[in-house]
Amino acid sequence: MSLPTVLYRRLLGYLRPHVPALVVGTVLAIVVAAMEGAIAWLVKPAMDDVFIRRDVAMLRLIPLLFLGAYVFKGVARYGQSYLMAAVGERVIATLRRDLYMHIQRMPLSFFTSRHSAELMSRIVTDVNRLARLSSTVLVMTIRQAVMVVALAAVMFVRDWRLALIALVVFPFVGVAVRAIGRKLYRINKRAQQKVGELNVLLHEVFAGTKIVKAFGREGHEVERFDRVNRGLLALSLKDHRTDELTDPLMEVLAAFGIMGALWYGGQQVIAGAITPGDFFSFTAAVALLYGPVRQLSRIVNTVQQSTSSVERVFEILDLPPAIADRPNAVALDAFGESLAFEQVSFRHAGSEELTLRDISLTVARGEVVAFVGMSGAGKSTLIDLLPRFHDVSVGRITIDGHDLRDVTQASLRALIGIVTQETFLFSDSILYNIAYGRVDAPFEDVVRAARQAYAEEFIVGCPEGYQTLVGERGVRLSGGQRQRIAIARAFLKNPPILILDEATSDLDAESEFMIQQALAELMRGRTVFVIAHRLATVRNADRIVVVHEGRIAEVGRHDELLARDGLYRRLYALQMEGVST
Repeated sequence: MSLPTVLYRRLLGYLRPHVPALVVGTVLAIVVAAMEGAIAWLVKPAMDDVFIRRDVAMLRLIPLLFLGAYVFKGVARYGQSYLMAAVGERVIATLRRDLYMHIQRMPLSFFTSRHSAELMSRIVTDVNRLARLSSTVLVMTIRQAVMVVALAAVMFVRDWRLALIALVVFPFVGVAVRAIGRKLYRINKRAQQKVGELNVLLHEVFAGTKIVKAFGREGHEVERFDRVNRGLLALSLKDHRTDELTDPLMEVLAAFGIMGALWYGGQQVIAGAITPGDFFSFTAAVALLYGPVRQLSRIVNTVQQSTSSVERVFEILDLPPAIADRPNAVALDAFGESLAFEQVSFRHAGSEELTLRDISLTVARGEVVAFVGMSGAGKSTLIDLLPRFHDVSVGRITIDGHDLRDVTQASLRALIGIVTQETFLFSDSILYNIAYGRVDAPFEDVVRAARQAYAEEFIVGCPEGYQTLVGERGVRLSGGQRQRIAIARAFLKNPPILILDEATSDLDAESEFMIQQALAELMRGRTVFVIAHRLATVRNADRIVVVHEGRIAEVGRHDELLARDGLYRRLYALQMEGVST
């Protein structure tokens, strides 16, 4: 069984909750098909009884029957179209949610190996193509298929020989549609890749517009955009050229069938074997039949055009989360004693080299431990193992004796507060961003956290106070203001474990002094992991861990490490020399 067939079967699995609506829609589609067949059937009595025999009673009856057939057909068609479209939209909404939730469960390595714009393309663009597919297929396929059956039945009842002559071209139509569909699949697969490239380009240019303007590269970026856009245009035009072959090809092939039926049917009428009403009723059925057949061929094309999107969506859904709760994982309510790294080694997915090697370290509750080292030494990777952004490759990390992999991720992360060096704020209000980790926090607690982070003064000076919108990534605030909002967010969560990644790096001297005082108070009685780039900020840590090339090189207090002729002393001397110059 081919991969697209398997994927479409999985997609159909999303229809199970909507079986009642599908049943009603199918019944309505049968009504539409029956009325279409009735319209073709009524051509015979209209021709023979009204126009040839000049039956006045039939003249009164036949128009009413035509009217009734069209009314029933219209009502049933509306009901079937709405029901099927509603089912399709609900299926796509569910699929989009499943895809989004699955991506949310993926580890950090998943996001570092993929561009965010490319993921957005899959959630938005690809799923939207599936929305078009679902609405087209569900609304049209059943109705058109049943109409083909009903009209073909009328044709065979009127004259089976005529029916065979008219339908002899259909196998050739099927071969042509299949060939066109395969070509459309290849074209659209490349087009979706181009759409992903375009989204990545736009995301980068808009996010880095300051750099683009600063280096005067607007023209260069327009050229980059034009290259991708021209490639997408070429594929889109090729898609249209290929897709539009379907109707003319069908009409030409159908003309051979109609020509044969007309020649044979005319002979039969002249010979008196069938009446003109029989022939025109048959002709009406043929004329009505080619509409549904054309629509079914269009549906085949739509399916092929959307298959690449189905593959791209399920490609993500089929990726297992690298980090998942074990079946018997425990939920921790509190942190009591210690965190321990036990001979921990780690390598990133796809890498042969270890990033961390044989790390062993025990951190007691209430201890402040700073991690220092050269850029790329592995400090951030080591700390990222604590909230299980990554899982260890060798060894284990324990919290109060529990292996982190035996603890639920939600309960573990509830115990940890994080302030990163690269502050991220959501495009919402200041209140929303501070309360992000405690959405049910009273407003008074939010204000207290802002006051602790020395953010209250600038917040109340904003136009809408705590309801002021910060813009995308907090663009309407200064770097120092964004950092203080992030610190307030950690204060409000009030966790027993804190991770501070150079939390004061973006503050001016006065603000940094105040924040250092606030942090000193906040860290009292809590376990704190500090990733430090400026060694002057970690003098008061209980222990300083020097990380070098993925290993722990030295451990001690500031004065102890300076007394040794080791890596910490050399790093400190380099930084002090830079300050003095």
